Amino acid sequence: MATIGLFILFIGFVATIAGAVLLAASAWRAHKTHYVPETLSWAGRMCAILAFAALTICCGILVFCLATGDTSIKYVVQYRSDSSDALAWLYTLSGLWAGRQGSLLFWAWLISAYDCYLAVRYRDANQAVDDCALAVTQVVVAAFLGVLLFSDGNTPFEAMAASYFDSNGQLANGAELWGMNALLEHWAMAVHPPTLFIGYAGMTIPFAYALATMLLGDDSDLWVRRANGITAFAWLFLGIGIGLGAVWAYTVLGWGGYWGWDPVENASLLSWLAAVALMHSFTLYRQRSTFKRWSVVCACITFAFVIVGTFISRSGLVQSVHAFDGDPVSLGLFGVLIAVGFASAVFGAVGRRSSFAAGDAVEDDSSLVSRSMAYYLLNVLMIVGAFLLCYLTVASALPQPLPFAGQSISGEMYNAIVRPVSILLMLIVAVCPLLGWSRTDPAVFAKKARVPGVCALVLAVALLAYWAIALLPAYDAMIAAGGTSAESLQAMGPAGYYHALSVIGLVVAAVLVFNSLFMLAKLMRKAGGDIRRRFTAIGGFLAHLSLGVMLVGLIGSSMYVTEQTGYLAASDGSDAAKAFQVQDYELTYADDSIVETDDGITYTLVLDVARGGQKVGQVAPSVYVDKSTLQQRLDAQVLTTPDHDLFVVYRGVNVNGDYSLDVRVNPLILCVWAGFVLLVLGTAIAACGKRSSRGSRVGKRDADDADAAEAVEDGVEA
Repeated sequence: MATIGLFILFIGFVATIAGAVLLAASAWRAHKTHYVPETLSWAGRMCAILAFAALTICCGILVFCLATGDTSIKYVVQYRSDSSDALAWLYTLSGLWAGRQGSLLFWAWLISAYDCYLAVRYRDANQAVDDCALAVTQVVVAAFLGVLLFSDGNTPFEAMAASYFDSNGQLANGAELWGMNALLEHWAMAVHPPTLFIGYAGMTIPFAYALATMLLGDDSDLWVRRANGITAFAWLFLGIGIGLGAVWAYTVLGWGGYWGWDPVENASLLSWLAAVALMHSFTLYRQRSTFKRWSVVCACITFAFVIVGTFISRSGLVQSVHAFDGDPVSLGLFGVLIAVGFASAVFGAVGRRSSFAAGDAVEDDSSLVSRSMAYYLLNVLMIVGAFLLCYLTVASALPQPLPFAGQSISGEMYNAIVRPVSILLMLIVAVCPLLGWSRTDPAVFAKKARVPGVCALVLAVALLAYWAIALLPAYDAMIAAGGTSAESLQAMGPAGYYHALSVIGLVVAAVLVFNSLFMLAKLMRKAGGDIRRRFTAIGGFLAHLSLGVMLVGLIGSSMYVTEQTGYLAASDGSDAAKAFQVQDYELTYADDSIVETDDGITYTLVLDVARGGQKVGQVAPSVYVDKSTLQQRLDAQVLTTPDHDLFVVYRGVNVNGDYSLDVRVNPLILCVWAGFVLLVLGTAIAACGKRSSRGSRVGKRDADDADAAEAVEDGVEA
């Protein structure tokens, strides 16, 4: 199977090279003669389709070998799953992207899938920009496949050496201990990487179209209409991937949080932030013929940050629990792609300054208080924030005398920077739809803001009452208890500033929620019987509302957490506590068990949970140890109430046999998950609001792309 896989991978590589040459020749001829040579274009597209078919077969071979336990391929042995639970099939499938080699193949296959879609969808369009963009993406795919084929240790079809087998053909010499990391055998982590890769691969398309339109000197909005829908689709999947990673971190890693400013977490956020700026630029490009240079620059920067994020996670530059193993050749590939991405951004900003000068940023007559300026400010904050986050993430590997060089940036520093900036961004999101495009009339603004403002005031009062009753006492109790948790809170600044920031954030969240409701009512009235516009209104409402809901959850679950660690007595003679206390909860021993299966051993501790003297349920946190790899996984248990989670982690026993516990109370965390679901749902619903229009097949496709993108923009507009 290894030989067959390598042969088909080589066919895919040759097809991508041929496709890139043919499509580039077609685009060049079309640029010179204003006529697309159909034979060259058709042949190049057929090569792109052939490459996709070849890579599909390669992925299928790997999945088949993982499912059948074929030990003739080294990658299969390294990333096979021995799980026997109900989701074993999913863990087996996830072996395809669990390692460096497989993930590179999967990524190349996804880019090729986007290429195949574009080649078929616009086969009759006869536009030079399409062929040029396809040529760019084919070059990117060829670069990936070249690394997979021609560098040692990077092919997913490397044969297993005979030295790893005994005389009976069984794995030996340590290979029998290889396999998938037990931490990865969780539904969220199995789905998290492919959703991110769908987003990463999708961001190649706007970059390819931006580079194509720059090379051809075409400042029309054709490239935006082509790339807009895929950009929104990719951004949506980037968000889903980040959210699933947060779910996995919360339930598997056993630390009680969902975002810890880990370098690989930060890496996934870089391209998401840049893509937000890109989609805002697309909105202004299409609707008002502005932000033209911003759009091409943002498309290139977004692609560059996709590769930067991958470089961070695979280079060993920084340490992370999420990181892949790296190698010099694949890191060289990523380094070249990063340079190409940023060089293209510079080319768009400087080299094509005259071509895209018209409508460069905001309208000439725009005031500081206008929707155009709000878009501009939001874009600047997103791009600058992405660069700053990238710098801080790699600071520990930077040489002196650069600022923060050699330092590992703490979570407290990230939070100190991000929290006020995030609240400012949410304020812009809330106010932006009420502003005029070029300038804002105070009377009109007051009229628009009156109803949502009054409703927001009511919600703000309710949120602040909850803050005073539940959150503020929790903060005071943590400070009074002392220890590392209190030191971490105090490192965030004076208590007055800390609380003022949260109060302002809750008020902004209330404004955002009710302004979203106001927007929904307004859009629904305008939509009338137009189903497409009604979909857009509902999707936009949900997406805007989700930001306010998430802001409330983030304030509660990251700023006012109560944590208690300690031991629970295993016997009457123990010095440990007989009951574990945290806030008004009391946890007492109920039972424990050890369950051994063919895969591993699970140690479970069952605890009765009482609140205010009344039993409210049981939790059963556990520790799982994989037999083959000896890896350990902490499976936390969560008791959920409407306004908080009781998060319980069992960490094993001490020398006296007492049970080690780590218990947290996470306020308002349901708002985080609810906001995430609403954001995904709202954006997806808005994207379904497509309009049917008559005309030629190509014209209809362009209109559908524009409508789908406009619908998504309504969901993330501000």
